[in-house]
Amino acid sequence: MQLGLSESLPALVAKRFTAAKETGHLLFSQTHLATIYTSGIPYQLRFCPALANKPSGAPNSDKSTVKPKFDPFQDPSPELLIARIPRENPTHILVLNKFPVIPNHFILATKEWKLQTDILEKEDLEAAYSCIKAWGEENRANDASPKRLFAFFNSGNESGASQPHRHLQFLPVEAMSQSESGSWQPLTDVVSSQSISSASKYLRSAQVPFAHFALPLPPNPSPDTLHTIYLSLYRAGLAAAQGNSGDVSQMTSGPAAISYNLAMTDSVMLICPRRNESARISVDSATSREVSEAGIVALNGTILAGTLMVKAEAEWDELRRHPETLKDILTAVGYPHPDPLEISLL
Repeated sequence: MQLGLSESLPALVAKRFTAAKETGHLLFSQTHLATIYTSGIPYQLRFCPALANKPSGAPNSDKSTVKPKFDPFQDPSPELLIARIPRENPTHILVLNKFPVIPNHFILATKEWKLQTDILEKEDLEAAYSCIKAWGEENRANDASPKRLFAFFNSGNESGASQPHRHLQFLPVEAMSQSESGSWQPLTDVVSSQSISSASKYLRSAQVPFAHFALPLPPNPSPDTLHTIYLSLYRAGLAAAQGNSGDVSQMTSGPAAISYNLAMTDSVMLICPRRNESARISVDSATSREVSEAGIVALNGTILAGTLMVKAEAEWDELRRHPETLKDILTAVGYPHPDPLEISLL
């Protein structure tokens, strides 16, 4: 897909982000950042006090398949709208996240109403990959280190999804790592560096304490190739969640049978099925009185970037003092690693 933008995607997003921030059309929240390790893998831990005051928009069983009265992607604010893509006969829009904690966080949404809980279409993946490719092209011509985008998708009530209108989200890797002094790298990079074992065609890391499956992307994949890879990962996630592939695993459209997070970079696509949106950790009673739902740590698709966010200082302190608690959280929100033989039969 040719996006047909008036200027480079990174420049356009940065210009819109700065203008919207200065005029108050988006609310940027600062975070405190630390790196913690579990099973040898570095994770970014972000503390965002403003998160405690943000109302939860997570869909429930009654709302996740019903068009809401207010749909932020139906007629987005001109100050948040980046572009309609492609320029001729647009199928998607690019819009800024209204409540970012990382600079230049933006969203790809379908132009028409489509469900977040349905299986993604090849046009969605084509548009997402086109954004990823366009983001990296700015510096490539000058032999500079290319900029990278981390794309993620939350689907289902246990995934951390907050809007029922279909959308994928993008975070610039350089913006995530710009204040990072440790050895953090996106979890997608950790998993993609693994070797495919003879027992499975998927890339997986035994150090990650939840079931996940990745496949490398070829250079310049076609929309059909992207969709085939996505459906293969979806079937693997379904098998891990349900214990068998079943007839539903052959579906290529319609409602997804599981909650899951999907991530994509320019070189890999990764999925993890989800059984819980959040997990509870210990906090003191004073915090419980001061902060709503203190001790409940909710995770969305940024889990696949190796980053998570907490809203209370007690949660921040607990995870920094006891990093092993993070492993308990990750284990609780995902499924156990399946038998490799079971997955190899897909």
